[in-house]
Amino acid sequence: MFFRNNILGIIWGIVILILSILPGNYFPEVPSYLELFSPDKLIHLFIFGVFTVLLFVGFQKQYVGKKLRSNNIIYAALIGTIYGSFTELLQLLIDNGRHSSFYDFIADLIGCLIGMIICRLLLIKKTKI
Repeated sequence: MFFRNNILGIIWGIVILILSILPGNYFPEVPSYLELFSPDKLIHLFIFGVFTVLLFVGFQKQYVGKKLRSNNIIYAALIGTIYGSFTELLQLLIDNGRHSSFYDFIADLIGCLIGMIICRLLLIKKTKI
């Protein structure tokens, strides 16, 4: 049941992992504006925001783990943040033309926080219906 309810989050996590370990020459060079607001960082914000929302939706459907369902926003953001740090660590350890960046991790974290806000808004909307 857990797998079925969280299939979208799991698939998205696999996509993030694949994108994180692809060699750097697979992606076009993007000129850096301000490091934190470069297009690369916006992509990090987006993929980890979506990841957090997908995990939230899957956890919301859980009836087996009461703690997981009742704290779904926190667990989704926590897992997203840990996964973001894992992908950056993986890029540091694997020599494939990609490089680990503290700014990438910050963008992952902010993406998870944005995902939390979206989840909170979804909960508020659901309770008003």
